[in-house]
Amino acid sequence: MKKFFRCFTFLLAPIALVGVSRADSVRDFGAKGDGQADDTAAIQRAVNECKDGELVFPAGDYRVTKTIEVKLAERGRLGLRGLGGAARVIMAGAGPAFRFTGTHTGSAFPESFKPGVWQGERMPLVDSLEIVGAHAEADGLEFFQTMQATLRAVLIRETRHGVRLPVRNRNVLMDSCHIYNLRGVGVLFDKVNLHQAIIHGSHISYCKGGGIKIVGGEIRNFHVTGNDIEYNYDTNATESADIWFDVREGTVREGTIASNTIQAKVSPGGANIRFIGNTGTPDKVGLWTITGNHISNQEVNLHLQNVRGVTVTGNSFCLGDSRTMLLEGCRNLVVSDNSLDRNPDYFNRQANNGVANGITLRDCSGIILTGNIVDESSAGSDKEGGAVELFHSHEITITGNQVFEPRWRGIYLTDSRNVRVSDNLVVDRRTEMLMLAPIQVAGHSKAVLIIGNLTTKGVRGDILAPPFTATLRDNHTAVR
Repeated sequence: MKKFFRCFTFLLAPIALVGVSRADSVRDFGAKGDGQADDTAAIQRAVNECKDGELVFPAGDYRVTKTIEVKLAERGRLGLRGLGGAARVIMAGAGPAFRFTGTHTGSAFPESFKPGVWQGERMPLVDSLEIVGAHAEADGLEFFQTMQATLRAVLIRETRHGVRLPVRNRNVLMDSCHIYNLRGVGVLFDKVNLHQAIIHGSHISYCKGGGIKIVGGEIRNFHVTGNDIEYNYDTNATESADIWFDVREGTVREGTIASNTIQAKVSPGGANIRFIGNTGTPDKVGLWTITGNHISNQEVNLHLQNVRGVTVTGNSFCLGDSRTMLLEGCRNLVVSDNSLDRNPDYFNRQANNGVANGITLRDCSGIILTGNIVDESSAGSDKEGGAVELFHSHEITITGNQVFEPRWRGIYLTDSRNVRVSDNLVVDRRTEMLMLAPIQVAGHSKAVLIIGNLTTKGVRGDILAPPFTATLRDNHTAVR
């Protein structure tokens, strides 16, 4: 019986292979893959002439000295695949190792597509391939006027930029990739007009110019979810960030940053997440949700400047060396149900020994801070400031928060108006009390309502407010 089944299987084998074509290999076109020969011409010829639609790279090190151009309108649909993830492309020249160029100038609206885009250009794919930089200006991948560019299980390291998207693209997907140890930016959206992009399930780490960075452009429907984005900083630069939107010109709206681990190392001008919008208006950057992330260990954990309509909820923050959140010139933000913790297990860095944490609002309006825990913040000084602090802000609600062991003050506001501070718990439980006051109103503030808070007294007294600046009602003293 066993002999019968062996014979039966043998007879079926050639039948199973009927009609199955073998993908073209770069070795068929003369690529050596020995890490020494210049395989540029062979790989370019393979890209231009392969017929199967998929070009494979068997295990090996393929050295190229100039960009391999994939001109989709000329050659038709194409995917690049490294067999088993064992193929490495060494970029020993300037520019991207591969540049995919399409002709799509429309939107994602079906009627905006030219027939040739669907027929010959859609979904350029890079799969299971490693790209390593061996030149100061080497980049990984670039996509120009493409539709549905897809990266899957790609490793890019030691280049300048990892993935660059300039000018115009639509419907970009990046999944299960590793972008690691770059001199520039991991994924760079460079003045691009792009709608519909998702970066998911990837590691983006040790990129000195930023992990994910948007510079100008017009972007909509952008989602960053389920990634590990870490240690994207530069101690020799004036500023850096893990996720960095520098949109002083342009618009970036409608997106999520969710379920990521985002952490770095304290560096000059550093932030884990930084949104910089248009000067003088918050209207061009916003409609974002930042939720369910762990965000820690930078000069500022979250820096929002000139943005509108952002919701920050359900995140775990830790180790904001200067501030946990710095919100400047923002409008219509909801900051709720976040934990701003200072866990002493982390490097044994004490709250009053250089880690400030805390929330700062400057020149903001229409802000809700509710349900947050702020633990052992040393933000502020003897003269002003505190764990939650407002400067020149209006139409602000601060309600239902818990502020524990602030070094200077629990909630502080100055030169602000139309502010409601209610139902907060502000307590100093240390044996030797340090908090100066649980709540303090200063400057030319007016129309401040302070009601229903439960607080411990501070060194300088209880709730401090000059006459005619605030209305105090139904506040109570907590038990120590």
